[in-house]
Amino acid sequence: MRVFGVFIGALFSGFLLASPVALGQQDPQFNHILFNPMTINPGYAGSLNMIGIGVLSRLQWVGFGEGAPLTNTVSINAPISPFGLNSGVGLSILNDRYGFNSDLGINLAYAARFKIKLINGNLGFGVGAGFINNSLDPKWNYPVGGSDEAIPDKKESAINFDLSTGLYYNTEYMFFGISALHLNQAKITKVALPARYTRQYYLTGGYVVNLSNPSWQFEPSVMVHTDLKMSKLSINTLMRYNKKFWGGVSYRVGEAVTGLVGFELFNGIKFGYAYEFSMSKISRYNDGSHEFFLGYNFQLKKEKPPQQYKSLRFL
Repeated sequence: MRVFGVFIGALFSGFLLASPVALGQQDPQFNHILFNPMTINPGYAGSLNMIGIGVLSRLQWVGFGEGAPLTNTVSINAPISPFGLNSGVGLSILNDRYGFNSDLGINLAYAARFKIKLINGNLGFGVGAGFINNSLDPKWNYPVGGSDEAIPDKKESAINFDLSTGLYYNTEYMFFGISALHLNQAKITKVALPARYTRQYYLTGGYVVNLSNPSWQFEPSVMVHTDLKMSKLSINTLMRYNKKFWGGVSYRVGEAVTGLVGFELFNGIKFGYAYEFSMSKISRYNDGSHEFFLGYNFQLKKEKPPQQYKSLRFL
């Protein structure tokens, strides 16, 4: 019951923090991010005690025309034990293209992991470091008479250092995470009007409810994304059958409704698809957003050392 209380607390906190006002397009958003939150929380690294690979691809506002956001991310994480210390390491690569912009982020993460025996859980404290390469390649169609000097018309790029940190706690039936990205608030100098990355905070929580039929599981979860000025709240519900098939609905308050489906093959490879319908006025000018997820968790088999016998008869 204490574990369930933690989840309810996370849900309640999400409602308190969230408002229907949307954040700008500083960090891309994914509907499958809770399947592999390596991109938003370095504390997740090594949490499953397996090597985990996740690939996400999001095609936003299909039919909007040239310049619609297209985002891809690849992440990998694994448990390690240097000097007997339970830890995890991870790598995330993210490419976000929208308009004339193309941003590439690469982040390395390390998490120290601690076993909490009282409730049979694992807590990870992680830090991440990497860089973000922001590039701008404008291609304007000017009217006769020339261009506007206030509008950038040349290809520009800038590389900035980026820091993040996070806590991630999980058991067999629940998870809870809190993280902060862009801690150093790097200055973006790729355009005529300089700006900074503002710190982004994420709060996530989820719980697995075993139903009376052991083949079915219900999985509610929440995610709050905020910069302490504006916030987003996502409420997610999934139904799993036999732990191999799932479907559900996600609601990002005041913004979008998403349907999700997916399945897992016998070799452990997972596939997921999500269709998002925007509730804002921009829905009049596009055919929705599509998102694809590919995941694989596995363990490296350790070869058994050759047996040794003390008896002289086996020499």
